[in-house]
Amino acid sequence: MKLKQCCVLVTPTSFGAGNAGIKVLLEDQVGQVIYNNSGKPYGAKKLQEIIGNVDGYIAGLDEINSDVIRKAEKLKVIARYGTGMDNVDLKSAKEKGIIVTYTPGANASSVADLTVAFILMLCRSIYQIAEKTKKGEWPRVMGLSLENKTVGLYGFGAIGREVARKLTGFDCRIIAFDIVQNQEIAEKYCVEYVDRDTIIAESDFLSLHIPITKKNQKMVNSNFIEKMKDGSLLINTARGELVDEVALANAILNKKLTGAALDTFEKEPPDPNNPLLGLSQVITTPHMGAHAESAINQMSWMALEDCLAVLKGEKPKFPVSI
Repeated sequence: MKLKQCCVLVTPTSFGAGNAGIKVLLEDQVGQVIYNNSGKPYGAKKLQEIIGNVDGYIAGLDEINSDVIRKAEKLKVIARYGTGMDNVDLKSAKEKGIIVTYTPGANASSVADLTVAFILMLCRSIYQIAEKTKKGEWPRVMGLSLENKTVGLYGFGAIGREVARKLTGFDCRIIAFDIVQNQEIAEKYCVEYVDRDTIIAESDFLSLHIPITKKNQKMVNSNFIEKMKDGSLLINTARGELVDEVALANAILNKKLTGAALDTFEKEPPDPNNPLLGLSQVITTPHMGAHAESAINQMSWMALEDCLAVLKGEKPKFPVSI
């Protein structure tokens, strides 16, 4: 296949941000590039309208279901800009011979940065105090010290490990739960592996770092929260579907939990009536964990290189095992 005859769909709105050369290279290599200018991920209905003539697809958080795959008559590759595959019907892609790739580790440092920022903001109630100060108030609030507190990393993959590395200078206890354990890295960052019940019960700050699966949807529900340490705080920079948002809001209102920091929601953007949005104890951001210059640059190059490799008939560097 000659690349000049190919059409590539690019839906992450941050693709190539800060490095114009990425888009220049793509547009020079292929015949047509279609960019997502809507400012948000595409739903399945929109994708079905445009996917028919697409050969390569650099995909964001779009809804790539079986109906989309069925309409993809020419598609050879879905190069996922990120790591999560919960929005991609991998089975349908495999059945149609479409190669799926991803960008492992590219956003680990930037998501870890946001996670640590969340922890520090929760410690000192920075979000609430900053808003009050802007209104002319001068609040005197006793904050928490991270020293001697327990930070639980629920998931100790690339992002969890980066969080641990960045926390090593704060003199806090770091515990982790993961099905796959790497003792060498754990010892390097003074991390103690514990079981699931222990990390839930002992964490002052419980931070989620696992992918979404059918088994763990709304994992953080009322039963889970009841087992958490009284007054503890939840941080989620992973997937919004991991959390029962009503249960979390109720737990904060009932003062079982002190607060939370959330970069992801079950529905994005969240419904204006989402109970978490009205709580001053909850820090909310618009799924921005990977939106840092270095992460965007690396994800863009990795996704682009694998997309072009498949279109050239070559093996991609980061295929997803299906």
